[in-house]
Amino acid sequence: MQPFVYNSAPSRVIFGRGASRSLAAELDRLGLKRALVLSTPQQEEQSLSIASNLEWRLAGSFHEAAMHTPSEVTAVGVRRASEVNADCLVAIGGGSTIGLGKAIAWRTDLPQVVVPTTYAGSEMTPILGQTEDGLKTTIRNPKIQPQTVIYDVDLTLTLPAQISVTSGLNAAAHAAEALYARDRNPVISLLAEEAIRVLTQALPRIVDDERNVEARSEALYGAWLCGICLGSAGMALHHKLCHTLGGSFNLPHAATHCVVLPYALDYNRTEIPEAMAAMSRAMGGVDAARGFRALAKNLGAPTSLQALGFEEADIARAAELATENAYWNPRPIELAPIRTLLTHAWRGDDL
Repeated sequence: MQPFVYNSAPSRVIFGRGASRSLAAELDRLGLKRALVLSTPQQEEQSLSIASNLEWRLAGSFHEAAMHTPSEVTAVGVRRASEVNADCLVAIGGGSTIGLGKAIAWRTDLPQVVVPTTYAGSEMTPILGQTEDGLKTTIRNPKIQPQTVIYDVDLTLTLPAQISVTSGLNAAAHAAEALYARDRNPVISLLAEEAIRVLTQALPRIVDDERNVEARSEALYGAWLCGICLGSAGMALHHKLCHTLGGSFNLPHAATHCVVLPYALDYNRTEIPEAMAAMSRAMGGVDAARGFRALAKNLGAPTSLQALGFEEADIARAAELATENAYWNPRPIELAPIRTLLTHAWRGDDL
């Protein structure tokens, strides 16, 4: 895939091998001089290595990003930004780090530059999902959207295959729901179908060869498209279920999306024939719900909530939470059918 630079409103996208080397130049273009670099504890070394070319522009760093963006971590990050007099945030990593950057930006109005290292897709959205007191909520606001996203394919070459699969299928879920979102449109539908096609073809090749640069490029391209879909169209049942399971039961974000997606699609299938047909086309003619489950299974990803540590005894409570303040969905979200859906997902039943 040829490197490219893409400008959208309001985000600017820089894509290509070695693209992260343009980080300092991008801050200069934006007139930013004091960056706070963010990452998870596990990516501290990598993030500081990438940020080393910032030189005098590096004001400080904060490496406590955590899954589901807990508000208590954000509060510490806000204080750190104030301590170093940061005029911008540079988030280097996956969804946890990107979420932290958005949460700090929401509270401080600091501009953001994001360097994704996974296939999260959330970097392209004005959406913040954060957790407080065991509940995950979402905010959509233009000031949450990063100013620039730098996609460096080389940074994904060391992403383990299994994390690549769950991260990629998490991204694909964004495209899947965009196909039947209440505010869908033809342009986003085209992007969503292309994103699913590209990702579902790239992930098996990455499992076969983690250093396959072309497959990595296509997967990152697909994740970018999925992020545009998520940022441009609403969310429905699948995302509500995953936010509930992640925020209230602390299940791993990407893996939960990977498990739940087939069951959410099966729940909605009678109400979304056009979306199911589009996904089937993208996946080579297979049924979308069964196809996503088979792909996860064949690539060694988790296929049940039980495998993620979710307790059977918590199904009833999760169903109650998922039906409270439910997102719009093409099929009514009702307690008994949702409890049944979660039971099937907990067992990993065939569809």
